Amino acid sequence: METADVVVLGAGAAGMFCAIEAGRRSRRVIVLDHARAPGEKIRISGGGRCNFTNLDIAPERFLSANPRFALSCLSRYTARDFLARIEAAGIAWHEKTLGQLFCDGSARQVVDMLLRDMAAAGAELRLQTEIAGLRREDGFVVETSGGPIRTGSVVVATGGKSIPKMGATGLGYRLAEEFGLRLVETRPGLVPLTFSGADLEQLKPLAGVAVPKARVRCGKAGFDEALLFTHRGLSGPAILQISSYWRAGQAISVDLLPGTDLAAELKALRGEIGRSAVATALARFLPERLARSICDELGLAGNLADQTKAALARLAARVQDWQLLPQGSEGYRTAEVTLGGVDTRDLDARTMEARRVPGLFFIGEVVDVTGWLGGYNFQWAWASGWAAGQVA
Repeated sequence: METADVVVLGAGAAGMFCAIEAGRRSRRVIVLDHARAPGEKIRISGGGRCNFTNLDIAPERFLSANPRFALSCLSRYTARDFLARIEAAGIAWHEKTLGQLFCDGSARQVVDMLLRDMAAAGAELRLQTEIAGLRREDGFVVETSGGPIRTGSVVVATGGKSIPKMGATGLGYRLAEEFGLRLVETRPGLVPLTFSGADLEQLKPLAGVAVPKARVRCGKAGFDEALLFTHRGLSGPAILQISSYWRAGQAISVDLLPGTDLAAELKALRGEIGRSAVATALARFLPERLARSICDELGLAGNLADQTKAALARLAARVQDWQLLPQGSEGYRTAEVTLGGVDTRDLDARTMEARRVPGLFFIGEVVDVTGWLGGYNFQWAWASGWAAGQVA
């Protein structure tokens, strides 16, 4: 039977990074994945430029039943640490808004860097290899479509359920349960929200309209980022962010003009463009299609000067305190991440090893740690992979 020191299940960001670190410790590492190509989520991320980390990493920007669990890994392997590797590899980068770091060129550069580092560390990558089972037997035996492999350590880096067309499965969760680890309920995260009925009829004609900055709130959580209307509801960074906090049956509130006193602005415009249609006045602040849709919805016709104070207050409230009840989300099909996963109570925060199953590790998205949009989840992949790679 073939043997290895470490078998990593999954050739995504966390799995490849873990393999590099373990290989640098002179461990014989084999990385297995059923896909045809490694790092596909890296390749498509950030519009093809890979938002590979964020300079503003903080534990409160990660969702988990125990949000502080991630702190150990994130504090020992930081965004600056990964950035140093990017620069050492000669990959040009730039910072966008909110601390987000992107490649200047193709995200493929990050995949290529990881593959080079894996090869240099002696880690072997085997693609199009199915995992048929995992059992404890003088360490572990990984049953694969290419035959069994005996190993002392197994690192589960199989990801979550998001974007199944790229090969996402629930394998990591099944393995966790087979070895007695608890799971936190999984659900789609960083995903567009969908609507039905009258709300959808109102939103659908606005598909393609974008608002550069909107404040979207759900409960105590709120985000000020761009918003996009779609044929099924709402998307854009602000919606993706709030979707991770939203639960079925909860309403969301939307302020399409955060930081603006719209009622006061419209009142001031009466003297300047009072003879203009109220929709024309509103279009100074919002995209024209959206402005006209809102005025039609409220039945506000005529000139701006003709509007009563009550009518303008009603218009301002509709724009800046828009209450909506999502019907659901687009689900795992378009979700960028999976919320929930392997319960952190059953993992060692420093090593990512299962507390009651020595030699078995869980890293990356399969764990109940989910970051905000903007490079947080990649940093969790690097940090958790790094931590496991130091000891596996």
